[in-house]
Amino acid sequence: MKRDEEASAPLGIEDALAQLSFLVHGVVGKIGAEHDLSVIQARLLGILRDRSPGMNELARYLELDKSSITGLVDRAERRGLVRREPSRSDGRAVDVVITPAGRKLVSRLQAEFEKKIAVLVGVLTPAERASLSRLASRIVARD
Repeated sequence: MKRDEEASAPLGIEDALAQLSFLVHGVVGKIGAEHDLSVIQARLLGILRDRSPGMNELARYLELDKSSITGLVDRAERRGLVRREPSRSDGRAVDVVITPAGRKLVSRLQAEFEKKIAVLVGVLTPAERASLSRLASRIVARD
């Protein structure tokens, strides 16, 4: 098989999803680095954009242990991107809330992410992009 044929040969589902996740993760990493954020810090802001979870819930979302979450939130708090507030549902706990500066940064990150992803999926037709979105949403909603 010629090299061009190998490059265009369909991958198995596992390999295709793994390669796609590497591409997306790379995009998040590059955008984050441009704003002095790690991938996990960018993910933290993305989560906080839509909700104000407690530390334990945040640990579950990010699949980190509590001590790692504490350090992550501490660093974001020092940058003025998040703040801790007493939990409304549990007087012993704290919720993590995005600040206006954090919201502004996450809006920029999201806009940059959307542009870069648009380039990645630009090889697909509009119908293929809609199908990919629908299928990926089904997979993600399963969790």
